[in-house]
Amino acid sequence: MLGGLAAYGVAEIATRLVRIVAIVTIAHRISPETMGTAALALSLFELVRVLANAGIGQRIIAADALDLDATCRTARTLFWGWCGTIALLQLIVAGAMATLFDNRDVAAMLAVLSAVYLLMPGGLVQVFLLMRAGRLGVTARIAATQTLADHILSMLLVLVWPSAWALVLPKLLTAPIWLLLVRRAMPWRPGPGSDRVPLRHFTRFGCGVIVTDLVGAARQQLDKLIVGAMLGTKALGIYYFAFNAGVGITNSFVASLSIVLFPHLCAAKTRALRLRRLGQSLCLALALFLPVTLTQVLLAPIYVPLLFGAHWASAAPLVAILGLGAVPMIFASVATAWLRAENAPGIDAMMGAAASAAALVALTLGCRIGLATAATAYVAALYLVLVPATLFIFARAGWALPRQTSPQEQFA
Repeated sequence: MLGGLAAYGVAEIATRLVRIVAIVTIAHRISPETMGTAALALSLFELVRVLANAGIGQRIIAADALDLDATCRTARTLFWGWCGTIALLQLIVAGAMATLFDNRDVAAMLAVLSAVYLLMPGGLVQVFLLMRAGRLGVTARIAATQTLADHILSMLLVLVWPSAWALVLPKLLTAPIWLLLVRRAMPWRPGPGSDRVPLRHFTRFGCGVIVTDLVGAARQQLDKLIVGAMLGTKALGIYYFAFNAGVGITNSFVASLSIVLFPHLCAAKTRALRLRRLGQSLCLALALFLPVTLTQVLLAPIYVPLLFGAHWASAAPLVAILGLGAVPMIFASVATAWLRAENAPGIDAMMGAAASAAALVALTLGCRIGLATAATAYVAALYLVLVPATLFIFARAGWALPRQTSPQEQFA
């Protein structure tokens, strides 16, 4: 696990540095109103895109060796059908934005981004096979390459075309890069024969994963829609900037934790070893991420106006408040990996739904007072739900703080 986290950590450091440069460039070239338009389109896109996971890939990681080829063959078919359905769903959302809300700019952006789903199925089986094989350094480099390309394209486009499209188009333009890299890293093709696994192997697991990912995306994206609806496009632009400059930077580290931890737990041969790895992983995650988060929060009043310009100085308190939201997400990320490894995604879905509901209700109530109050209420709700729920789940599982072990035994 430590090697996987290190690989993702190095990749994230590189992408975060470029991301900071990109945010600085964008902040100097785009107004809060324009950023609010891009935020609306990207939030809707992310809400729809989360459905593309559907738990299909996790079954590849957890499959027995004898069933692997049949599982991959079935997963490939499911990926194509499911991603086509998601593309159609996004086009429907785009139509609704144009006809019901008279927002043709956002509708056009969503329609263009629906092409992403036509590129995804060709590489999804390969990605999860890489994770199953423990080649997390490869997946980290691929993700970092795509993200770097996204940020660089955004910077170049915003310099010549300072508009919402400059932030949206790179999501589509970098998708072929991801596809080419994953297919080169894992040149998988279906083996001879036509064996397939029953669909129930995917549907029973997939429903819980979809709900978990959907409520997680709702928590991360609906907040922006609520802010935009209640406080206006300019406030949404400020909130979106603060989110990306604050929790957006640490969120990628948390997402990497979940990616690395799930196969690490699945590889444990006994439940006792899995429990020990769970305790070690949570302690390691907190030790790595807490100093970064606290440094970012404490220095926000200094680096926000210095890096992004004086006209964004009012967003510094929001950056600090939202940055604190990374801590409960560390707990939730570890809990998600544990529950999926235990084949209990339904419990994870319920915990995620409770956290999302509490955070969004708190945000809505806070918006009646102001943006800072809304952000504070949002983060506080995450702490009140996710941290106690995670500790309760671990206690029920028999988890305890890891005993002192040698480095060789600790990461065996």
